[in-house]
Parts: sequence; C-alpha cells; structure tokens
Amino acid sequence: MGVSDSAQIHASAVIEAGASIAEGCVVGPFCVVGPQVVLHKNVVLKSHVVVTGNTEIGAETEIFSFSVIGEVPQDLKFDGEASKLVIGERNRIREHVTMNTGTEGGGGVTLVGNDGLFMAGCHIAHDAQIGDRVIVVNSAAVAGHCIIEDDVIIGGLCGIHQWVRIGRGAIIGAVSMVTNDVIPYGLVQGPRGELDGLNLVGLKRRGVARADITALRAAFQMLAQGEGAFLERAKRLGEDSDSDYVQEIVAFVLGETDRSFLTPR
Repeated sequence: MGVSDSAQIHASAVIEAGASIAEGCVVGPFCVVGPQVVLHKNVVLKSHVVVTGNTEIGAETEIFSFSVIGEVPQDLKFDGEASKLVIGERNRIREHVTMNTGTEGGGGVTLVGNDGLFMAGCHIAHDAQIGDRVIVVNSAAVAGHCIIEDDVIIGGLCGIHQWVRIGRGAIIGAVSMVTNDVIPYGLVQGPRGELDGLNLVGLKRRGVARADITALRAAFQMLAQGEGAFLERAKRLGEDSDSDYVQEIVAFVLGETDRSFLTPR
C-alpha cells in the first residue's frame, strides 16, 4: 500500500490516505484518487479523473479527462453494501466514461477485462462482466448484470438491456437497443436490434479459417430456417457440426440465461 516514489503526482491532484499507487503511475492535474483505490504499474490518469470506491485498475491502463470510475451503482436497491470494481490491464478509457461498482444482488463485483477501448461517454453499470478486447463506442450504455464476452464491439449510442449476454466476437451496430441475448459472432442492428447475420468482417480480421467461416454461415442458416423451435435447431447443430466455432454458439444458446434470444430473421 502507499504511493510509489516513482509515481508522478501533479501538485493539484488529491490522493486520499489509504490509496495504493504503484511505480510508474501518472496522476494528472485535478484528479481525485479515493482511499480504497489500487492503481497498478504505469496507470495513467490524464486530468480531472475521479477514481473512487473499492476500485482496482490493472497495469498500463490509461484514463482520460472527466471519467468517473468506481462510483456507487445507479441502482435504487443499493444500500451502501461493500462492492468492488476490477479493471484489467492496458485498457483505454476515454473522456466522460463512467464505470460503477457492483451490488450485493449481483455478486458485488463489476469486472472489466484487458485491452479494451471504452470511447467517450460510454457507461458500464453495476455487476457487468466485460471480457477482453471489447470495444464500447461513444455514448453506448451497458446495463447492470450484463455479460459481454471477448472481442465484442458495441456501436455508438447503443443500449444493452440488463441481464443480456453478448457472445464472443459479436458486433452491435450503432443506435441499436438490445434486449435479448446475442449469439457468438452475431451481427445485430436496428432500433430494436435484430440478429441480421454474422460478424464476418471481425472473423476475417482475426484470421479464422475459411472452413470455420463456411461452417458458421451454414449454422446461421440452420438456426434461421431449420425445422423446429430455436433451441431444438441449436441442439441438432451440436450433433451435426465439428467446428469449434459452431460448438461455441451451441454451448452459448443452451447455456443458462435470464433472457430470451435474438433469433435470426
């Protein structure tokens, strides 16, 4: 605990007693760092950043001006119970971003993974679980208890309803409102988001093999047009396909959830 001698703390910053600031950190002008905050190596707070609550920020994360990180949840059920926000390494958190700690009813911890980009004005609510390499574009909001898996992109001005799961590699088009779970690698767009295809651009950028992309396209068609109910189609997919990517979608669809699914149209 304590402030490393190698940390650069601007004279106008307020560092409350109890804060832990590791070597190489930079705390810019007019920042406020609360007494339960832990900043790991080489974290940068640009200026006018507030980090408060029981908040831990991983190494080399950079937070831009006027962000408020670790404040209490925007949840009327919250009654001051102990809760936490844990942010991973190498994230870029741009201007005016808000991220809240968890609630007792949601497990008490909001988690953000590594290597994410959180653009200006976006919001990560209480108890959300955010994976690695996630991009949340300007003014998008991720509500409480959501699970956003690795490599997801959430477009500008989107709203993700509480308890929604978004599977790995999915993309949500700008100005979409998502109220149901989204399968891995899905493409969602529209004022009330509809599952409109696969995130083919993202798959190609990550170097996914052509055979797997072909298998995913066939799987999507079966989910969209096959016989029987959606869950029945997913079970048949699991029996018919050897693709790990298709099996990931099947496991996601058949997994436990508090929401229904966006189904292909």
